[in-house]
Amino acid sequence: MTLPALSSQSAALPLLDTDVLRTFVAIAESGSFTRAARQVFRTPSALSMQIKRLEETLGHPLFVREARRVRLTPEGEVLLGYGRRLLKLNEEAVSQFLAPSLEGTVRFGTPDDVGTRILPGVLTQFARSHPAVQVDVVVGRSIEMLQRLDDGELDLVLVTAGNQGQEAERGEIVHTEPLVWACREGGVAPRRSPLPVSLANHGCAWRAMALTALDCAGISYRIAYTSEHCAGQEAAMLADLAVAPFPLSLVRAPLRKVEPDAGLPPLGEYQVVLLRREGIGAASEALAGHVADVFRDLRH
Repeated sequence: MTLPALSSQSAALPLLDTDVLRTFVAIAESGSFTRAARQVFRTPSALSMQIKRLEETLGHPLFVREARRVRLTPEGEVLLGYGRRLLKLNEEAVSQFLAPSLEGTVRFGTPDDVGTRILPGVLTQFARSHPAVQVDVVVGRSIEMLQRLDDGELDLVLVTAGNQGQEAERGEIVHTEPLVWACREGGVAPRRSPLPVSLANHGCAWRAMALTALDCAGISYRIAYTSEHCAGQEAAMLADLAVAPFPLSLVRAPLRKVEPDAGLPPLGEYQVVLLRREGIGAASEALAGHVADVFRDLRH
């Protein structure tokens, strides 16, 4: 769905005020005029007037007011995407002239399953706003990333952790999602006994969560395949040779979630945690902010 043109002459189109857009995004993300008012340091009535004028300008209602919260209309959902991008672009433009120029090198470590999803977006945004900063990327297992961070070899690392992982206590949780059993569509691997399982190497949170769940459920299994990278787990599933614990967002055709009637135990949720080396500089902190922004965009 696209918002209609307000005039046949583009020069006559009204401009969207960034202050009003910031208010709109705050309401959309918090689901409440009251909570948004606290974020932007204004009264709820002032926010209501801003949104009313915005709706009149665009010719569409943007929110549905309910008893305890507000939700976006279809037109509001469209505007939310534009609003986030416009605010981010405005911030980049102002920072280009007013923020001090950052230089130097940031050493960034990530597991391959996480890196393949977020690195393109992170590096694109960061290069645009901080072109003088060099980013050295290291891809490897979470346990190795932690060790290299503690040894001072890396400035920032992303690691995967289970709900009880100690990593979450050390850093910032930037992403949480379900871990599920996955297999090939129409495959027979989930019905085999003992259950053939494809896992990452020792030290992986997914591996620990899967084996703990199987042991607690008393299910007979054999570790049929191990791989340092999630692509190896995926290959075993695609060949219908094993099932594997996999993030829900990565389960795409011809893979599918294992059906509940297969009797496999639930795995719960895993987390992606961002950790910083003590005493990192402004360039590393800026990259950390971009990483958090990319994960926030993925959630929406």
